[in-house]
Amino acid sequence: MTGDHYFTAEPTTAAQPREVEFSVAGRDFTLTSAGGVFSADRLDPGTAVLLRKAELPSTDAAGPLLDLGCGFGPITCVLATCAPDATVWAVDVNERARELTAANAARVGAADRVRVAAPDDVPADLAFAELWSNPPIRIGKAELHELLRRWLPRLAPDGVAWLVVARHLGGDSLHRWLVEEGWQVDRRASQKGYRVLRVTR
Repeated sequence: MTGDHYFTAEPTTAAQPREVEFSVAGRDFTLTSAGGVFSADRLDPGTAVLLRKAELPSTDAAGPLLDLGCGFGPITCVLATCAPDATVWAVDVNERARELTAANAARVGAADRVRVAAPDDVPADLAFAELWSNPPIRIGKAELHELLRRWLPRLAPDGVAWLVVARHLGGDSLHRWLVEEGWQVDRRASQKGYRVLRVTR
């Protein structure tokens, strides 16, 4: 066993690449995943609920869009496919995840519109029209709150964030905390034990 987590910066787990297939909004995706990243063997059930229940960007969305904690890139690839004129920033602390996302963006024909970056490499003055995340709950509540305090203010004034959180991992308490922080929060869906939250200013 290793000490790797999906939020490990440089995982040492053997990569062992594998294919992950899923469908969103009538489109089929086949992406490459690998060990040492989040939900390496399948589309995470929470991510699946998010992509099914949230409002995907329109074809004329200009962005920029943010996939926070991109993993191997399923949300990034869906956003880039739905919004062919938008730039999508794919952010993750995990180096292997970033490499996989870049490769998968190329695989869906969006390499020129996807910017893969470590958190500290995102331009400080960039404001996002949309933020999408299946946030890393297992980093701990304090770290999760710090993460959201860092990134939610990066929304444009009329921007929207879409988050999915398992109810048993604190989805409802996170909803309350966001409201206490001054955000407008709408629980847009509840399915298979997951909460899909729409967050605005």
